[in-house]
Amino acid sequence: MMEPVTTALRLLKRQEELEHRRRRPGGISIIEERELFAIRDRLGEFPAAVAAIIEVAGATLKSVDQIRVEDVERWDDRRAS
Repeated sequence: MMEPVTTALRLLKRQEELEHRRRRPGGISIIEERELFAIRDRLGEFPAAVAAIIEVAGATLKSVDQIRVEDVERWDDRRAS
């Protein structure tokens, strides 16, 4: 399961970066806007991984950019016990 988590985490972090920059003066370029839409579509391929990452972020009171794959692995191991 870690490959989808790795990919989803990378995409979520990039999405967060683009959305943050989009809210700032000057925003993002059209190319980055398209990338943002592509990221959102791609995240739809990993619903379980995205849900696990969001669950870990909420439970640990961290933002997605602070979450690591290892955090999700430990969370999954703890839930499986």
